[in-house]
Amino acid sequence: MKRAVLILMICISGCTLAKVDVEVLSERTALENQILGTYNSLDREMLMVASVRGVDTQGNIRKPPVKSREKQDAIAAIQLIDFHSDDLFYFKKLGWVGENNKGLLEPFEMDKKQVPPELMEFSRRFSPEEFNSIVREVNQARLVIMQRVIDMNENLKDSDMPKVQQIFAGMNAENADAGDKIQDDRGAWTQKP
Repeated sequence: MKRAVLILMICISGCTLAKVDVEVLSERTALENQILGTYNSLDREMLMVASVRGVDTQGNIRKPPVKSREKQDAIAAIQLIDFHSDDLFYFKKLGWVGENNKGLLEPFEMDKKQVPPELMEFSRRFSPEEFNSIVREVNQARLVIMQRVIDMNENLKDSDMPKVQQIFAGMNAENADAGDKIQDDRGAWTQKP
């Protein structure tokens, strides 16, 4: 009888064992969101530069708006990365580069013996010097963008570069395709599943 009364009281009182999902935002997540927002604003600035008309409604040539050297460098860096994106895609498919844990590309051996037939012509186009030059240019451009993100955020200092690099590394690993080489936080290399 006591047991039945206890069960009846629990049912009447409305107590349930509901699953409650609690999402805790860590400081790192807030920092990631801040850096991502800054990076996206840089990307929008590049699009605005590309879409600004050079003439006014009367056909007169308009002077472009004045930009700081740092802003110009960051926009040029984004454009350079976009320019090389096709080559990087195939470099990754061939296993010639991977995304390291500092947000940069890591070059590997240019193995031209194990190239799939559909990539054979592509692989023949690149000498080791040209390949290394592209990787070096893209890495320099990535560092320019990371520095610009730091400069644009009042909460970041130059000493925060390792944190920014780690966040960019996470973004690059997340955006990597299946089979691309990625480096984890401990330095081990794996292929993205």
